[in-house]
Amino acid sequence: MESDEQITVTELRLTYRYIKDHSWVVTAINGFLSAYFMEQPSFRVQRHFDELESGMHVWICEVPGTMKMTTLLRRLQADIPPCRYTHVTTEPTVPPQYVIDSRESS
Repeated sequence: MESDEQITVTELRLTYRYIKDHSWVVTAINGFLSAYFMEQPSFRVQRHFDELESGMHVWICEVPGTMKMTTLLRRLQADIPPCRYTHVTTEPTVPPQYVIDSRESS
């Protein structure tokens, strides 16, 4: 199945602090992303791993050009404990990153 649709590789990151406060969220996000793929087949998770240096969980996703990552994040926020997400601006050679963290700052 070929498509001319533009795909952007994007990182979804979950902070160590948020995971520590809500350990079940990693499993919930895995389930949410799997369900999202069923709804939006052009969206895919390439890889999920635990980044040892930062303690973050990272999902490498293929996001179609017709989809807004912020829409996915708003829907995800309805299924997980209160959080905030930030779009981390990076170099053009680095995939866009969205970081989910606790609302309160430490």
